[in-house]
Amino acid sequence: MPVPAAIPILPYSRVVGQDDLKLALELNFVAPGIGGVLITGQRGTAKSTVVRAFALMTRGELPVTLPINATDDRVLGGWELDALMRGEAREQSGLLEEADEKGLLYVDEVNLLDDHLVNIILDVVSTGVLSVQREGIAAAKHLSFGLVGTMNPEEGGLRPQLLDRFGLMVTTAGLTTEDRHRMIMTVLAFEEELARGESPWRAEAEREGAALRSALLAARAALPGVEVPEAVGMLCAECAGRLSAVGHRGELVAAQAARALAALEGAVRTEPRHVRRVLPFALRHRRPESAHGGTFEWGPDDDARVDDLFD
Repeated sequence: MPVPAAIPILPYSRVVGQDDLKLALELNFVAPGIGGVLITGQRGTAKSTVVRAFALMTRGELPVTLPINATDDRVLGGWELDALMRGEAREQSGLLEEADEKGLLYVDEVNLLDDHLVNIILDVVSTGVLSVQREGIAAAKHLSFGLVGTMNPEEGGLRPQLLDRFGLMVTTAGLTTEDRHRMIMTVLAFEEELARGESPWRAEAEREGAALRSALLAARAALPGVEVPEAVGMLCAECAGRLSAVGHRGELVAAQAARALAALEGAVRTEPRHVRRVLPFALRHRRPESAHGGTFEWGPDDDARVDDLFD
């Protein structure tokens, strides 16, 4: 799927670092039932760049972006004002329906969005149904789209109930000095290549993106055939218990994400190593300390609480 040349977004395959973020987006694409990805990190850590590059690579266009000041009408749909002024009653689709058409909804600074709108969006992602009962409109619409939200913890958090509704959560990492150097040179090269009519550099990046997209689609198609053994299900449950995960969504998402990783690797059976890789994504925001305003970082102490389960 060619990326429109007019959109100056660094190709996904050329993004330096942020391996956890990229993997979480890919897992959510392979297994949409995971329920979305929440990305947390300080400004300038490429959160938006990676999300937009991923959307361009997988869908050929930028994601539907929900602004912070979005109204109910803009999100859910309503009546066309111009038509009403002419005495005509004509419905106008909202951003959620647009996301259904394009495949991905991106909510930047989700922690600053009104809680009731966040809840509605998460409900639609979870159930696949948008039920609208307002201002003379009564409708239930079946929608399906990926959800990605970003937040800067320094600007406030999300209520625990809303945190839990996001399937996976990742934190953007700072780059090493070597990766900072690679990032500088990659961005400079990209800016130079944009000015050229024909660019072997961009053509190669497009081929890399096409190959990855094909692999993701193949993994999505293979997902139903990937086995989740009883022992792996028990492992997910035991890990959630060791980490005192709030609620029971975390262990289910851990199993779903591990299965998606197995599919992405071309495996037919989910193994403990798959669980180990995705465990921080599924449980970091469901630990009691994180759910109630603590850090989202996953450290050696967290690993130590589950290490013996993987021996």
